[in-house]
Amino acid sequence: MKVNHYEQVVQQPVEMEGSHGCQVRWLLGERDGTPNFAMRQFEVAPGGYTPRHSHPYEHEVFVLEGQGIVFEGDQPHRLNAGDVVLVKPDEVHQFRNTGTSPLKFLCLVPNSATSKKATVAPECGKEH
Repeated sequence: MKVNHYEQVVQQPVEMEGSHGCQVRWLLGERDGTPNFAMRQFEVAPGGYTPRHSHPYEHEVFVLEGQGIVFEGDQPHRLNAGDVVLVKPDEVHQFRNTGTSPLKFLCLVPNSATSKKATVAPECGKEH
């Protein structure tokens, strides 16, 4: 068993092309002995966003704090604390903070995904 406070995990900038004002903490993963899934906590600053991208694996998201939008392709869906999101494999998606405080969410991915590359959408950087 591993018990740890999330703030003890170093927060790192998301350096993927098309990202702005986005930080990530790798809370649990293979290095911690997780057999199947990795858990990450993202924090997106007001006005910030993740890249518009896709990848060949699913991920599940639980919104902890803040307000935002998740794009499913070009279709926006509003997000608030308590919302859950399933991003299916190969779906183009992007998270944007539309509020005045940080948008924080947990994101779970299969361990097998940590070695796979995401594909930044060609329209990355285009405003929606």
